[in-house]
Amino acid sequence: MTGGAPEYPTALGAASVERITLLGQDLADDVMGTVGFGELSFWLAAQRRPTAGELRVFEAVLAALADHGFTPTAIVTRLTYLSAPDSVQGALAAGLLGGGSRFLGVTEDTGLFLHDVLAGVQGGLPTDDAGWDDLALRTIRERRAARALVPGLGHHVHKNGDPRTPRLMAIAREEGVAGPYLALFAAIGRVHPQVLGRRLPLNGAGVCGAALADLGLPLPLLRAFALLARTAGLVGQLAEELRRPVANDIFLSVDLNNRPVDPEPYVPDTPA
Repeated sequence: MTGGAPEYPTALGAASVERITLLGQDLADDVMGTVGFGELSFWLAAQRRPTAGELRVFEAVLAALADHGFTPTAIVTRLTYLSAPDSVQGALAAGLLGGGSRFLGVTEDTGLFLHDVLAGVQGGLPTDDAGWDDLALRTIRERRAARALVPGLGHHVHKNGDPRTPRLMAIAREEGVAGPYLALFAAIGRVHPQVLGRRLPLNGAGVCGAALADLGLPLPLLRAFALLARTAGLVGQLAEELRRPVANDIFLSVDLNNRPVDPEPYVPDTPA
């Protein structure tokens, strides 16, 4: 504050009578028609322009997370639009609010989990696959001893492997931006059967979290990038609902097939 007048500094959008600036650029002359939406999204979050390789990985993440069929987020968006067709924003918001620990939130959960592991390494990070495998084994054993899940491991549909995972890892390697997060995640994929006794897929949401973290994007915003991608998918769900509606069928399927049962009074847990 200077001279008693409040100041609110921002490097983002600012407007005057004659021009609009964004990230220090003239919006009309330097951004519109020149900077793609994916690049702009990265730039807004990191306040630096991505390299070509970083942008390719970032946009691959957005594509990987945009839509995955009739997930709960897609269904609730369609049902909300059925109930309130005058509120497109409500339908989109309903779907985005469902981005949590089971859908979409795994991107953030995996990135934060990997960060905690990497931050706890003493004496420098591994330099070869054997070192990463050792770190992954210790990590998985600790998680199992704590009866905690490993974020990013397992998928309810892609039991034999999520096709997004190897593709995103390959793109990151091609562009030279595969870092410690992807290295640790890949090692978890290699060694977890030794601890768990079965093989689970590394899921697409998890590998997206690892890739975004390797790009140096803010960890608290990893879920936001997943939601950014899914917004495009939900717009597509609404567009398809307009052409080939299914929301009313979903509603009627539940409404006409509900089955009355006797009440089951809630009994709170009591300490032993």
